[in-house]
Amino acid sequence: MVEIVPQNLDPLSQFRLDNRVAIVTGASSGLGVRFARVLHAVGAKVVIAARRADRLEALAAELPGCLAVATDVGVAADRENLVKRAEEHFGRVDILVNNAGISRTGGIEVESLETFENVLQVNTVGAWHLIKLVSAGMLERKSGVIVNVASMLGLVGATPVKQSNYAASKGAVINMTRELALQFARKGVRVNAMCPGWFETEMTAGMESDEGSQRYINLNSPIPRMGHADELDGALLFLASDASSFMTGQTLVVDGGWTAR
Repeated sequence: MVEIVPQNLDPLSQFRLDNRVAIVTGASSGLGVRFARVLHAVGAKVVIAARRADRLEALAAELPGCLAVATDVGVAADRENLVKRAEEHFGRVDILVNNAGISRTGGIEVESLETFENVLQVNTVGAWHLIKLVSAGMLERKSGVIVNVASMLGLVGATPVKQSNYAASKGAVINMTRELALQFARKGVRVNAMCPGWFETEMTAGMESDEGSQRYINLNSPIPRMGHADELDGALLFLASDASSFMTGQTLVVDGGWTAR
C-alpha cells in the first residue's frame, strides 16, 4: 500500500500572508478595521481604503508599512485611484477584501429609487468594479484571492429589519462570487464570499444595547447573541490564505446558526 504523505506538515503556516499585498475596503470602522489588523498581523502588506481619511491615517499609524488611500467605493474614479495607488506603491495586489458596504432601513413603500440605487452602487457595483480592476494583474500572474464580504441577509430575508436594498445587494454579491469564481478558476484566481450575521459594527450601532433588538436576536439565533469582531478572524484568514487553496465560488456563513433554520 502506498502511504500518502501530507503536503504540508505545518498546517498553521498556510494561514501566513507574508509579503502579500491586500486591499481592505471599508477600513475606517467596524469589521474593516479588524480585518486590516488581522491581515497585517500575519504578514500582509495592507492597503486600507475608506472615505474618512482621518480614521485611515490613525489606523495606518498602528500598522507599519500600511498604505492608506481615501476612497469612496461608490465612485468609479476613486476605485480606479485605489488600485492604481496600491499597484504603484507595492507593485501588485494579491488579495482584495471587498468589505465596504452601506444599508438603509425602511419598507419599500417609503424607500426611494435613489436610495436603492445608491446601496447597490456601493455594495454590488463597487465590489464588481474593484474585482475587475485588481483581477487584471492577478490573471496575468495567475495568482490572486478575492474575498467578498456579503451578509447572511443575502441568503434570507431581513424583515422585521426592513432593508430590501441591502438584501438585494448582498444576494447579488453572493451569486457574483459564484460566477466570477467559475470565470477565474482555471486562471489561478479564487473568489469566495463571507457572510457575517449580526455583529457589533457601526452599521448595527445601538442594537447591542437596545432591549428589543437583543430580545429579537436572542429568540431567533441558535447561539443567542451578536457576534464579536474577533469571531470572523478565522474565516477571513481561511479565505484569504493558502488554507483555502482548493476552495472557490463558496459562501462561508458566520451567523451563530441564524440561517440553519
